[in-house]
Amino acid sequence: MSTSFEIIYTKNLPKFLYENSFSIIITTYQAGKLIVLGSPDGEEIHQTPVSFKKPMGVALQGNKMAVACFNELRFFSSNENIHEVINKSNEGSYDQGYAQRATYFTGNLDIHDIEFGDGTLWGVNTIMSCIGIYDINYSFRPKWKPKFISDIIPEDRCHLNGMAMENNIPKYVTALGKSDTKQGWRKDKMNAGILMSVPEGDILLEGLSMPHSPRLVGGKLYFLESGRGTLNCFEPESKNVETLYDFNCFVRGMDIIGNVAIIGKSKIRASNKDFNDLKISENSLNGGVILFDLIEKSIIAEIDYNNTVEEIYDVKVMENTRNPVILTDEFELNQDIITLPKNKFWKKEED
Repeated sequence: MSTSFEIIYTKNLPKFLYENSFSIIITTYQAGKLIVLGSPDGEEIHQTPVSFKKPMGVALQGNKMAVACFNELRFFSSNENIHEVINKSNEGSYDQGYAQRATYFTGNLDIHDIEFGDGTLWGVNTIMSCIGIYDINYSFRPKWKPKFISDIIPEDRCHLNGMAMENNIPKYVTALGKSDTKQGWRKDKMNAGILMSVPEGDILLEGLSMPHSPRLVGGKLYFLESGRGTLNCFEPESKNVETLYDFNCFVRGMDIIGNVAIIGKSKIRASNKDFNDLKISENSLNGGVILFDLIEKSIIAEIDYNNTVEEIYDVKVMENTRNPVILTDEFELNQDIITLPKNKFWKKEED
């Protein structure tokens, strides 16, 4: 574990991760890292920081992973059990490995949430106030925008940020305001947040405080109100909304496995002009992760960083793995791994 990313965690966490066989991915654009946290032995937490330029949303689907960065999307694959090659090359003990396969240049779209659909990647292009998909001909292809947005231009009018999928297409989105002017969402960011349906564009909830991270599970939509520090549950059929828990800190980034929500918490820096005037920022002492039981409505375990990681954007669960590794194209090892359907090679074995 890197000493520059010192963590404190509750004693039950390693055993919990090990017994439930999952690892946690977080992104911190402030520190420029994607960090993988897991427990290979049930005794300690092992973490691996990987450098990216302003990492934001992460998408996971089967053997595929994508990471949204400052001006690009990076795509990874874990096909053909490449962790076996990685272990052989450096005497490792990884049980899953993702190697970078492609980089897609987008320009600065300020991409927030991303998710895989059927054969494509969907992303929230915040600066353009829309949802798009990506191919090599353009920075992106616009696919949906809120009804109140008149033009798809780079003005970050409503700060569209969160996206929940249903049947491999976007179903719900969050935004920090209903505005059609340049950065108009800033005028009342504490009370103007909205939840919308896609593709209808109906506003389902309003008056929210900086909503983020909508996640649809079991017919219920869970989302965070970052400005109030709460986890909420919206039932689309009844239209009922319930506050499940008040964490009393800035929460953003969430994934759900079973009845457990894994939630990111952030310390708001004084230099952050977007959020530093929020009252709740005074309660955010550390960046970290909260594991929360959705049935018992109680905190299971927590992770806190000592200063190095302050602001977290996304959180994802990597299931059925306790000790994964991610190789970007900057790693020399990635240059020598060759994969093809039903086979894999470590080129240096032949040198």
